[in-house]
Amino acid sequence: MLAVNYTNLRDNMKSYMDKVTDDYETMIVTRKDNKNVVMLSEESYNNLMENVYVMGNKSNYDWLMESKAQLESGKISTHNLTGVDMDE
Repeated sequence: MLAVNYTNLRDNMKSYMDKVTDDYETMIVTRKDNKNVVMLSEESYNNLMENVYVMGNKSNYDWLMESKAQLESGKISTHNLTGVDMDE
């Protein structure tokens, strides 16, 4: 996680935004009176919101944890996929 003050961010906006998006960094922009702001990429934000949704629904969470336990214990099966004719 990076921390930068507002003035430095303003003077170097492009390079900091590139770092956030290209390197998946989260940046804290420090401001007076501790009114700080967090900057993250849209991709990171969307991932965070998806995790909040999935983990916030108990049935989704339980299903995921059960699936994870099955995978870790080797209770898996494989299936052959059939081809699809593109003209159909």
